[in-house]
Amino acid sequence: MNALQSFDPAVRAWFETSFNAPTQVQSASWPIINQGKHVLITAPTGSGKTLTAFLIAIDRFVRGDWQPGRTRVLYVSPLKALNNDIQRNLLGPLAEMREQGIAPALSVQVRSGDTSQGDRQRMLRKPPDILITTPESLNLLLTTDKGRHACSTVETVILDEVHALVDNRRGVTLMTAVERLAWIAGEFQRIALSATVRPLEAVAAYIAGADEQGTDRPIEIISDKSAKVIDFRVRFPEETRDAIANGKK
Repeated sequence: MNALQSFDPAVRAWFETSFNAPTQVQSASWPIINQGKHVLITAPTGSGKTLTAFLIAIDRFVRGDWQPGRTRVLYVSPLKALNNDIQRNLLGPLAEMREQGIAPALSVQVRSGDTSQGDRQRMLRKPPDILITTPESLNLLLTTDKGRHACSTVETVILDEVHALVDNRRGVTLMTAVERLAWIAGEFQRIALSATVRPLEAVAAYIAGADEQGTDRPIEIISDKSAKVIDFRVRFPEETRDAIANGKK
């Protein structure tokens, strides 16, 4: 089955004009994500994991399944610098889609330790459609009534760089916050991303956790083991090449 078949025709057309074809991890992951299943995705850097996680969320806004104006997608990364990159990388495609009349105007905002108090208050008054944050900031957000209310409509949680979190205290901070969020927003889809993490089954179970009845949540694993191919050439002036050939330094 074509991995793009489940997308809205306008989103599918945008992708096909922007990229040659879905990557291996995208083709394997999108049917699973589209079914609403929890998933752990591991693939090399540069394989399109970020768009893998976000495109179906954007598609749900385009289809009208989700209405703008409330936070539907929560993206959590341990790296503040990466969060800012993710925001920029999202705003580009969203702007293209909006200019083409495909997607509604969606807000993407970052909340971290660097976010000013004024910006934090504005986010609470008008929550973004996509909120990008860190484990610590998410925990702080859930300690306030306004923060919990802002997060109460979350439908998808994307956990990036999970290999940096699963075996330390920050991972405990993150998963504690995620489970608290489940009490507030109800069950939501969990999409975890990592360039490399082992053992896969144990990490997947850690990400999925257990529901209120103590039953382990089912989770799928997508592992793209293909090596990243790098093609490069070394070029230098012709006179330098001749000098080397003649044994000169």
